Amino acid sequence: RPVFQDRLRAMAESLPSSNPAPEPGSPPRRRYVRAVGPRLRILLATVFGLFALLGANSVYLSAITLLNWLARDSNVSYENYFYQFMFLAHLVLGLLLIVPVVLFGIFHIKNAWNRPNRRAVAVGYSLFATSLVVLITGLLLMRVAGFEIKDPTTRRVLYWVHFAAPVGCVWLYILHRLSGPRIKWQIGLGWAVAVGVVVLAMIGLHRHDPRLWNVQAPKEGEKYFHPSSARTASGNFIPAAALMNNEYCLECHPDVYKSWFHSSHRFSSFNNPFYMFAVRETREVALKRDGSVQASRWCAGCHDPVPFFSGAFDDPKFDMTNHPTALAGISCTVCHAITSLEGGHKGLIGNGNYTIEEPVHYPFAFAPTNSLAYFINLQLVKAKPDFHKKTFLKPLHKTAEFCSTCHKVGLPY
Repeated sequence: RPVFQDRLRAMAESLPSSNPAPEPGSPPRRRYVRAVGPRLRILLATVFGLFALLGANSVYLSAITLLNWLARDSNVSYENYFYQFMFLAHLVLGLLLIVPVVLFGIFHIKNAWNRPNRRAVAVGYSLFATSLVVLITGLLLMRVAGFEIKDPTTRRVLYWVHFAAPVGCVWLYILHRLSGPRIKWQIGLGWAVAVGVVVLAMIGLHRHDPRLWNVQAPKEGEKYFHPSSARTASGNFIPAAALMNNEYCLECHPDVYKSWFHSSHRFSSFNNPFYMFAVRETREVALKRDGSVQASRWCAGCHDPVPFFSGAFDDPKFDMTNHPTALAGISCTVCHAITSLEGGHKGLIGNGNYTIEEPVHYPFAFAPTNSLAYFINLQLVKAKPDFHKKTFLKPLHKTAEFCSTCHKVGLPY
């Protein structure tokens, strides 16, 4: 229909005019300007593309939010590693959408404000205003250092407005187009199918565990941990870096970090000269008697978790003085990564009878502290703290039995 109208207009303009020439002094005829010209079409396509990606992203985030709400009484969080990236993508896409939406709205209104189809114009104004509401509420919900709305009631109102406004945008856009040129439903259906495909892809990626990227397992399998009662949840080693990043905790928990820094837990390993003397003797005697230092693993489950679970401890030539893991002690992450108070044995027998797993951190947790990536990591923790809480603080951490798993000795044969 628009193409046909353009051709008719071009034919009419090419014919000799039967109207008399305008009289001198009369106002000139206003030149026809298309409401959405070629340049605006490019800008509109950009808005549609970003909106489609943001729509797929929003469907995924909403589904995870619903699942978290349904599991609110448990210690399960569906806001995993992939979710954090998708939440970050939501912020980035929203920021990228601001300039195209504002520019398109301004120039489109400039071209169409005085059109005779007043209903289309009025609905267009409402659509532009609702789009601005989406963008403004999104900005207000961001948690950025120096600017953060903390009042829970205000945030709840902003959240639901931000959630409902996009639905209003879709409805108003349909009304706007129904008042003007015919809607090309086939194109809209194509966009909807593309969004559905992206959502399905995100569901598949959501199930991916980043801890599987660099898996290393003991050659002995489960026997590696014997005679210690401690076990890893996967039966694999845990990278030392994942258990040693205490300075990461310092950023938000300086009081707890200070308490740990001066505690016996920090000096539980080879940074304690008395313990180092005892274990060195144990390893030397075991090596002569058994041909391995395996017996000293009994101590490592409680005292040397970082070298033990990372696989360095089993080396007879392990440098107790200079190896980075030898001085780690019982780090913050070691205690908070414990998932169960039963490791290699049933019941509370002590001697490190626990199960530990490599915790899943937010993206960029190990980036340099002065980098943009580290700043983004901190913003994600502030924006979505539930994942952090449920990863590092479990119900078992509030029990006396949790302490007894190491502060109780059981002597195996």
